[in-house]
Amino acid sequence: MSKARKLLSSSLIILFIMWANMAMSASERKVSFNKDWKFHRGSVANAEQPLYNDNKWRVIDLPHDWSVEPVPIQKDGITTGPFSQLNESGAGGADTGQTLGGEGWYRKEFTIERQDSDKLITLYFEGVYNQSEIWVNGKKVYFNPYGYTSYKIDITEYCNAPGVANTIAVKVVNAGQNSRWYSGSGIYRHVWLIKTNKLHLDEWDTFINASELKGKDAIVKFSTTIHNQIQESGSGELNIRIISPAGKEIFSTSQNVALSNGIPISNSFPLKNPEVWSVNNPVLYTAEISVSENGKEYDKISIPFGVRTIAFSAEKGFLLNGKSLKLKGGCVHHDNGLLGAAAINRAEEKKVELLKANGYNAVRCAHNQVSEYFLDACDRLGMLVIHETFDQWQQPKRDQDYHQFFDEWSDKDLEGSVRRDRNHPSIIMWSIGNEIEQRADSIGEEIAKRLVATIKKYDTSRYTTVGANDFWDRRNFKWNIDSERAFRNVDVSGYNYMWTAYENDHTAYPNRIIYGSESFPKEAAQNWNLVEKHPYIIGDFVWTAMDYIGEAGLGHALELSEGEQNPQFMGWPWYNAWCGDIDFCGDKKPQSYYRDILWREREISMAVRPPVARGKKEIINGWGWTDELLSWNWEGLEGQTVRVNVYSRSPKVRLYLNDKLIGEKETDIENYTATFDVVYTPGILKAINVNKNKETASTVLKTTGLPASIRLIADRSKIKADKNDLAYVKIEIIDKDGEVIPDANLPVSIRCQGNGSVVASGNAAYDDMKSFRSLAPDTFRGKAIAIVQPQEERGKITLTVSAEGLEDSQIEIETY
Repeated sequence: MSKARKLLSSSLIILFIMWANMAMSASERKVSFNKDWKFHRGSVANAEQPLYNDNKWRVIDLPHDWSVEPVPIQKDGITTGPFSQLNESGAGGADTGQTLGGEGWYRKEFTIERQDSDKLITLYFEGVYNQSEIWVNGKKVYFNPYGYTSYKIDITEYCNAPGVANTIAVKVVNAGQNSRWYSGSGIYRHVWLIKTNKLHLDEWDTFINASELKGKDAIVKFSTTIHNQIQESGSGELNIRIISPAGKEIFSTSQNVALSNGIPISNSFPLKNPEVWSVNNPVLYTAEISVSENGKEYDKISIPFGVRTIAFSAEKGFLLNGKSLKLKGGCVHHDNGLLGAAAINRAEEKKVELLKANGYNAVRCAHNQVSEYFLDACDRLGMLVIHETFDQWQQPKRDQDYHQFFDEWSDKDLEGSVRRDRNHPSIIMWSIGNEIEQRADSIGEEIAKRLVATIKKYDTSRYTTVGANDFWDRRNFKWNIDSERAFRNVDVSGYNYMWTAYENDHTAYPNRIIYGSESFPKEAAQNWNLVEKHPYIIGDFVWTAMDYIGEAGLGHALELSEGEQNPQFMGWPWYNAWCGDIDFCGDKKPQSYYRDILWREREISMAVRPPVARGKKEIINGWGWTDELLSWNWEGLEGQTVRVNVYSRSPKVRLYLNDKLIGEKETDIENYTATFDVVYTPGILKAINVNKNKETASTVLKTTGLPASIRLIADRSKIKADKNDLAYVKIEIIDKDGEVIPDANLPVSIRCQGNGSVVASGNAAYDDMKSFRSLAPDTFRGKAIAIVQPQEERGKITLTVSAEGLEDSQIEIETY
């Protein structure tokens, strides 16, 4: 070999070594810990021990919810998929939608790399339902009792030397009746491995408070804490860079700091003429914070934040950036319908997209801390948030619920919630509880003071609230006298189903700021009329914005004979609460079209109710809606009278059937409804607004033809090759004119090929258990849905749907 070639070869080797060292030193600070866990459903002995043989366990990726998977032993007439009538451990009946909890185990191995030999190793669990115990190499390192609380564990001292495998074991127990809704079971949110130097920062300790404007400038209040486990500590630098929404550095500063462990640091600085975050312009800045000593950077974190001001008063209501805004709100539970509780990123984002598309500008997270990505989506898409942590304090609502841990854990759990989430500009209020039994007694007052003090310790920029209900649970209390004690320790008063008290309470307490923290769908007009009428009533949050598993049949409407009892919940096979504006397929239900009129999202809508059976009357549960559909397909009812409700803010509406005028009516000025009795004849039903005798906006219902084909519509045709992305594919049975057939309940078959799979599919029905997460569901009201999850390679996914008598339909989704 020539001398020149030897020199070149040596140079390449040196460059390679330098590159390898750089790569090793650039080990990622926070990495996903979701892949390749081993899972066992049920109780086992010694599974926490490293030598335990888990070869027969199932390999899964997180997030994972075992309660939405088929019950391991299926029994005809007793089980259907994940639903069971057996009273086993964790069975909540109607509460949990006939699903089971129980016990589950997860195990995973990992090895610390040489470049991380001097790092601190932290496990971060975003959510594990319910009681979780964590072992590292056979040693128990943590117990967490509350399934919604995120927690971090420093496991450094329990880990083996670099190059030697470590075993993580997680025991999860979802036992007894511990929830009033579907909770899911297992490690249902993300897990992260965080590697930091002994001198480091922590996102939860870092607060970017940009909630004050002076003139055209924002005053940013910054605080953080130095963590240092190096024995010798001196002084160093804390560096802050602010990156604009356009990606440009617009501010930077450095300050000398003591590097002693636990030292809090605060600072404030102006941002010149910033863009403000709002529901219509949700712009985000990024703060990059680093700590260094003698020119060596030890840690750097990035935190998105928004510049915006919030204010509440009885005189002006809620002000966002100084402008009045009424809260068009909905309550949501944490589950993702057919996916169960698994908090896949795209599913969390999809919820917010659906809320925005249906007119909502605010969400109440009922009744627990939500996933980080849900709040990220609210920040990016412009959705205001009421953040809630507890559904009970010391008194139980279910025998095995969180009340048994409340005294010991509530401050810690609330502290974790606030510290984790306070940088989200979408959050406007912290709620300390929902329908708390102790809300107006002396013990409850002390608890409320303590919880508010915990919040204020970590965030004084937002307001506090509580959702309170009438005293049906404390008959010796009276609302007009005792509600004052329920609200005296919080800033804003949440009323559950109490719109009739708004105006009287304002007379008694003129400085009280009120909103409907929960309201019945069928009382939407009464609630919203008062919101629009009075500045001190800042908004309304319907129960609920979206359908959810559990509280089965809460939103039912039944035809009952005289003397028949109307239950609060429905039994088997109901599993869906059925009270949401939006169903499991992401489609609007009739009540949502009505809400569009109230919120001026559309000008006119109508729905049809078939005749009630002779000798019976329709009874609508508190959270229910009359049994009407946006349909003019009523085969078998020809010649019978059906009820047509036309919803509009127009003074009058006209109704035509097959171009013949049925009649003209005034709309009720309180509920924006005109009701017609119409003899059903197939064809075209048309409702038109009439203003000063001029016909304006209209809406049409058509009798459709026979099923002619299957239409597939993907919410996105290109998705990331990442299991945290999803494609939602609607399946529609249509006639020859392309109209969805609303009474087509046909079995379909779903097949998937390529770089992905169907992770969940089914329909939106409240009681069709056999179609839930089935690849052969029935369509419900002409529709079903398939949720496609990609693999981690680029390529294509082909989804094929077939039904007897119809041509197969295919759709391609590209993964990149």
